[in-house]
Amino acid sequence: MSSYRQQFVAFATQRQALRFGHFVTKAGRPSPYFFDAGLFNDGGALAQLTEFYASAILDSDLAFDMLYGPAYKGIPLVAGVAIALAARGRNVPYAFNRKEAKDHGEGGSIIGARLSGRVLIVDDVISAGTSVRESLTHIAAAGAVAAGVVIALDRMERGTGALSAVDEVRQQMGLPVVSIANLDDIVEFLGHDPAMAERLAAVRDYRMKYGSR
Repeated sequence: MSSYRQQFVAFATQRQALRFGHFVTKAGRPSPYFFDAGLFNDGGALAQLTEFYASAILDSDLAFDMLYGPAYKGIPLVAGVAIALAARGRNVPYAFNRKEAKDHGEGGSIIGARLSGRVLIVDDVISAGTSVRESLTHIAAAGAVAAGVVIALDRMERGTGALSAVDEVRQQMGLPVVSIANLDDIVEFLGHDPAMAERLAAVRDYRMKYGSR
């Protein structure tokens, strides 16, 4: 596992953004873990989180010209990732959308740089692909093209069909998806701690039952 992937899972666990126990997913499945990116909710945590995003983006070798964050969770993420990339010598424009178009002042639904060229979408997770589809609408309307999507965690589990939401974005929308970490990384992380053996077994069982690949 890449060092930043291992460090991210440890960091998410420390922040309790990644928790283990008994949870129910939006799909109604009993899950042995839960991830909530909203718990990276102070300046230090956001700074560290976006450093992990920058590592994943640069490691992916994706070609892009600017960043785009879908409202609402994508807004602080895209700004933080732009700062983290600039600190590493990759200074790119960024933009995000507002939920309702503004009819006064600067107007429109996009704030920040004009959407142009190859646009990399920055979000927390992909659950049903809804925010990706909405992002593609904004990007295409501006005459730009989507370069891909970067997220914090890929749950690697099936949706209503054989594919996961992430795989649907990859195959049906033709977009590369980069994640800081995925469910296999969580399994590997748990495997390093004998005290987490019970949690590891539960996550492995979940992976076997609902995993997409």
